[in-house]
Amino acid sequence: MAVLVDLLHGCWAARNGASLLGESHQRLFLLCGRGCPQGSASTDSFLTSFRDAQVLDSGSTAENLYRLKQAVDRLDLSSVTVLTSRRGREVLGHYQELLFTAVYTFDYKVMPVEKLTCPSCAGPAHTGSPGEGIPAEVAAFAQKLPTLRGEIRVLNTRAGGVTCIPTLSSLNLFKSSKRRDPEAVVTENRRRLALHAGFHPLPLRLVKVNHASDVWVLGKAEPESYDAMVTDRRGLVLAAPGADCMPILFADPVKKVIGAAHADFGCRAEDVVVAVGPAVGPCCFRLDREQARDFSSIHPDCVPDPEVARPHVDIRLANRILLQNGGVRPEHIHDHTVTDRPCVTPCTSCHPEDFFSHVRDGINFGTQVGFLWMD
Repeated sequence: MAVLVDLLHGCWAARNGASLLGESHQRLFLLCGRGCPQGSASTDSFLTSFRDAQVLDSGSTAENLYRLKQAVDRLDLSSVTVLTSRRGREVLGHYQELLFTAVYTFDYKVMPVEKLTCPSCAGPAHTGSPGEGIPAEVAAFAQKLPTLRGEIRVLNTRAGGVTCIPTLSSLNLFKSSKRRDPEAVVTENRRRLALHAGFHPLPLRLVKVNHASDVWVLGKAEPESYDAMVTDRRGLVLAAPGADCMPILFADPVKKVIGAAHADFGCRAEDVVVAVGPAVGPCCFRLDREQARDFSSIHPDCVPDPEVARPHVDIRLANRILLQNGGVRPEHIHDHTVTDRPCVTPCTSCHPEDFFSHVRDGINFGTQVGFLWMD
């Protein structure tokens, strides 16, 4: 477990922290930074009792708390106890929402008012909004983070973002309560992708995946979750996430309709052109025999070894066959079978330097996207 002692919003923790923490074997972090009201004597007194405490005093609170997150990630911890004042509890909660996810649990220990003697600690909680200015501060900090794993490429890969966690590094574009990449970092990754690709990040719409067949037609009420969306509006950027599952992009140049994973609006299938993004190949993807039968029913070639306990499955071939059965012309499908143009559907699991993969990396995996828009 990690322990954060908040000296930025009151000095009581430095004076009383030792008695509350007990044994000194815990991973301790001391939050200071600019504007910290404590003098060096208070800090030095605390560090005398806990010599291994890491001092967070780089500059902005956003930067210091992000350093805390990185340290917690390196230690593979997820529980943080915070010793703070009432004012600190209000403020730090807003940073927590932007810089951490539901993977982390925070236990705030606030000193009772009657035990406080310092006017700064005993003062009332914020009368205005304690979160005012925090989103802007966090966004400004995120924009200064260094780019990792190279620059963003035309074909969206995992390079060019700011995420540090190995399996999510670096251009993870999807926020999940089950992963360690927080809202602020994912938002900055999306901003950098938009800047590189030439669109504004605000019109970017990502599919809210439910692994079903629900489709959102933009302009109608948005469902809670859906696996595809379509629009005839110009300026909106549609994106389908993928990390083994393939992002499929549709465009009907006749009806002027675009879609991520599915097309509608009365389009004629023969007019639709399709780009199939990176996906796990049959070399790396296996299913239980019962599940694999669903793919054999699409075409026997989708399961090359049906007799084994966990057969290999070719989801890329399955999607091409389903698209063709739905009326899309074979020559209108751009996938791994195309030889006269660059391949846009490589195996995600086989290319760890380029792509995220759930199959390869497990639950804490990153997500790339395929995206398109109409000018």
